[in-house]
Amino acid sequence: MAIEMLLDIAPEAGAVGIAAGVGFFLVALAVAYIAFRLLRRTMKMAFRLAVVAVILVVAAAGSMTILWYSKSKPTRSRPPLSRPR
Repeated sequence: MAIEMLLDIAPEAGAVGIAAGVGFFLVALAVAYIAFRLLRRTMKMAFRLAVVAVILVVAAAGSMTILWYSKSKPTRSRPPLSRPR
């Protein structure tokens, strides 16, 4: 029984994956805002915006990756387990 549990396919994420993607993006958005505020006096505006843009691109890519992998995929039916005789 333990081997079957290890080889079982994980269930699709669905709404959990969408929530994880959106949550990841919002956390990265907060990090970008904090970075923008902390770099206020030390750097020029163009460099500050470049740092924020890089953070947002990484956030968007990460969110899209999470959403892509959480999509429901068509599953093949598993063949019935055969019992040794």
